[in-house]
Amino acid sequence: QVQLVESGGGSVQAGGSLRLSCAASGRIFDVYDMGWYRQAPGKERELVAHINRNGGIVYADSAQGRFIISANNVWNSIYLQMNNLKPEDTAVYYCNARHYGMATDWGQGTQVTVSS
Repeated sequence: QVQLVESGGGSVQAGGSLRLSCAASGRIFDVYDMGWYRQAPGKERELVAHINRNGGIVYADSAQGRFIISANNVWNSIYLQMNNLKPEDTAVYYCNARHYGMATDWGQGTQVTVSS
């Protein structure tokens, strides 16, 4: 199991930027992929972006060209740089870690609110 703690959420106006961070602790050696998901009120949780240990990155269409996911060298933190934010980006953003044994861990989430 891995403990995930998100930070960096907040309120911004449309067009602004935020940088989310996720700090991981515990069985990090067993994690092969980490990512960001979000859930808006009344909607299902959806993928934003994820990155694996080989550096492979996948972005949702909504994030492509505006958001950048990255990880530190020791693979215990990931980040999400969000630029040109839109009101539809308003959601709770969750950090996710997937293990080689297919187990998944989630953080508690951080609120991002974008006003028009």
